[in-house]
Amino acid sequence: MKPLLFKFALPWIGDVTFPAYFTFLTLGLLFAAILTVREAPKLGLDRDDIIDINLYMTIFGVIGARILHVFVDGHFSDYVNLCVDPARVPAVDALVRHCNTASECGYEYLCDTARHVCHPKRDCFAWAKLWQGGLVYYGGLILATAYAVYYTRKAKIRFLRVADLAAPAILLGLFFGRLGCYLNGCCYGKVTHSFLGVRFPIGSSPWRVQYEAHQIHAGQAMLPVHPTQLYESLGCLLLFGVTYFLVRPWKRQEGQVAGACLLLYAFLRIGVEVLRDDDRGVLLGVISTSQILSAGGIALALWLLFRKDPLTTTQTAS
Repeated sequence: MKPLLFKFALPWIGDVTFPAYFTFLTLGLLFAAILTVREAPKLGLDRDDIIDINLYMTIFGVIGARILHVFVDGHFSDYVNLCVDPARVPAVDALVRHCNTASECGYEYLCDTARHVCHPKRDCFAWAKLWQGGLVYYGGLILATAYAVYYTRKAKIRFLRVADLAAPAILLGLFFGRLGCYLNGCCYGKVTHSFLGVRFPIGSSPWRVQYEAHQIHAGQAMLPVHPTQLYESLGCLLLFGVTYFLVRPWKRQEGQVAGACLLLYAFLRIGVEVLRDDDRGVLLGVISTSQILSAGGIALALWLLFRKDPLTTTQTAS
């Protein structure tokens, strides 16, 4: 776990920091954009159009991912209270459970001396601080896709042709994004005693959750958990290879590459969600929001894969 990759100081500017999550997210978006712009002419698409689509899909994707996180992941009240009553927000990374002074809490937390508990400072813009994590992939995919539909209709471009171009690149971007999740310590898994288990540092969010659940004691190393971030990261890299090098050259009509990407990722995500243990939206304590959306994704993917479109000509990548 390394939430801050590195930082350095510049004259007249001060400290320049590179948070792990935001840095890897940016790398993922950059590599995805490069791939789509390079491949665009092979599908008869104008590179300038693809650059524009990439730019605005990134903006709308980040907005959509943040909206779903704030309203569905169970953190809405925390963001409200951070502005109106921060003492009601738990300091998940505090160094102590009970405090007498703010210095005991660490991480710039404050101490409520009446209740002897740590809490964050007032922050009315915490919801906008993307570099601290808190993006839901499906929220980004939905809003970014909605914009792509609007753009392609306006520019009179076949949407499914653009979708086939973008889908493998999105999987490549997710490979980088989930690496950032691992370094940030979010999206972690359930306790495991297998050789795959990893431990995050004392004081981290995963450690704090186990501490609050009385699974471990103060100062004790946390129990090993599934590195679900790495499972999904490596899974996305594998799916990128399969869809880009195998499915893409053999597709018979537009939409099949996008359908294959959506189908394979949905199954991957459903499996990973079973092993995850972080605080996120869960319906009836059983099924997560992402699993529900994955089920819908499977239905859409099957339609894309097996639909008949007489207007589509075979696109074979050179």
